[in-house]
Amino acid sequence: MDKYESLNHTAWECKYHVVFIPKCRRRTLYSELRQYLGEVFRGLAQQKESRIEEGHLMPDHVHMMIAIPPKYAVSQVVGFIKGKSAIHLARVYGERKRNFVGQHFWARGYFVSTVGRDEAVIRDYIRRQEVEDKRLDQMNLWR
Repeated sequence: MDKYESLNHTAWECKYHVVFIPKCRRRTLYSELRQYLGEVFRGLAQQKESRIEEGHLMPDHVHMMIAIPPKYAVSQVVGFIKGKSAIHLARVYGERKRNFVGQHFWARGYFVSTVGRDEAVIRDYIRRQEVEDKRLDQMNLWR
C-alpha cells in the first residue's frame, strides 16, 4: 500500500499535474529567471502545506506535480504560487529588464489534472518533456 499523508482526521494522497505559462510566453526573460524559480516554487508550496514532487521549467512553460492537502483547493494553491512568485520576481529581478510586466508575470490560466495511479507515467512525462519538444520541433522542420 502507498504511503499516505495525514492531517488530524484525514489520510490523503492528492497529487496534481499542473502546467502554466509566463504572460505572452516571454521566452527571453523567462529563460534567464527560470533557474531561480524552482527554489521559489518549493518555498511557496511549503507555506500552503503542499509539496512539489516533480517539476521541470521549460523555456516557455512550467510543469509540476504537486501534492496538495484536501483542506486547500487546487486553484487556491496554484494562484498563491503564481501570485507570490510574480511579486518575488518583480522585487528581486524586475529592475534588470525594461519590458518586465510587474506583478503580472504569469498568464491568467493553468492546466491541472489529477495524477491518480499513473504517478510514474506523469513523472516520466515531466522529466522527458523538453527532449520531446525538441524532437517534435525537428520533425516539423521537414514539413
